[in-house]
Amino acid sequence: MAIIKSVRGFDPKYGENCFFAENAVIIGDVIMGNNCSIWYSAVLRGDVNSIRIGNNVNIQDNSTLHTLYEKSIIEIGDNVSVGHNAVIHGAKINDNVLIGIGAVILDHVEIGENSIIAAGALIKTGTKVESNSIYAGIPAKKVKDIDPEQTKEMINKIADNYNMYASWYK
Repeated sequence: MAIIKSVRGFDPKYGENCFFAENAVIIGDVIMGNNCSIWYSAVLRGDVNSIRIGNNVNIQDNSTLHTLYEKSIIEIGDNVSVGHNAVIHGAKINDNVLIGIGAVILDHVEIGENSIIAAGALIKTGTKVESNSIYAGIPAKKVKDIDPEQTKEMINKIADNYNMYASWYK
């Protein structure tokens, strides 16, 4: 059973049909929607501020979500995939986004919809990532525009695949 822990009077809340790996950690002021999956060794620390996650979101193995005390929150929209070993610290991720393996998203960043953050990218504090684009590098920069419908289809397929993978564990 995942570690689901209350902190400072906040109990994590989640919707229907969610999967939490046995060693996933979900703490404090975390609210997530339906059809979400939190994978092995992922940590969602809503201890110092809030984490809000939409529907059909997967947070993959070893990822960490955290915030700054009284200064930043995490908001993640629908159909978002957060790749293995990614770090999201106090950022807003809009709908239909893929965060690549090992990416780091710092405080007060906003990732526009239908976008891809490449594996290993570092999105610096305060960056506004354009919708329908790919960002890569350290620090990350826009590398190209992408077709929103094609990207949305690919990102939704990844999110749907993670729902299928989660069903294997239930």
